Amino acid sequence: MKILEDRIRRDGIVREGNVLKVDSFLNHRMDVELFREMGREWKRLFADRPVNKILTIEASGIGIAAVAALEFGVPVVFAKKSKSINLDQDNYVTQIESFTHHRTYDVIVSRKFLGPEDHVLIIDDFLANGCALQGLLQITKEAGATVEGIGIAIEKGFQPGGRLIREQGFRLESLAIVESMDPETGIVFRE
Repeated sequence: MKILEDRIRRDGIVREGNVLKVDSFLNHRMDVELFREMGREWKRLFADRPVNKILTIEASGIGIAAVAALEFGVPVVFAKKSKSINLDQDNYVTQIESFTHHRTYDVIVSRKFLGPEDHVLIIDDFLANGCALQGLLQITKEAGATVEGIGIAIEKGFQPGGRLIREQGFRLESLAIVESMDPETGIVFRE
């Protein structure tokens, strides 16, 4: 998606350790007009799928998923990374390891919000090693839900997550795939 690639080139910052900082438009300050274009693109790409729910993980995926859900006309369910006193006791729970935070989280989805009748589109901001996606896939499998596809804003194509997810047979549509990045030479996108 050229508009997203252009924005990454203009405002993204490459840091040591394969970190792409896009907080000025994607995951701290959110450009909702850009999100709308991304949602429209996912709607076009998954128009043939009977999506009735979007699933994401807190926190950075929520904004993107919510705007995409407007295009699909469906609700968003997000996996929580911490248990609170107002969370139901009947939940799906799995563990994921965060690439950017270097820690493991329990992720939780209430059973009342995800079940066998659901046809899910998973949306997230980044795909690196695929740990968050594997956790969401495990939860959807436990729920008996059907994964209709996965939409990622930015995939780091030089890390294994995208390849691993595609090898499992899931339809994965990333709007920008970074082939390589370096603080000195910049970002190269996959054609």
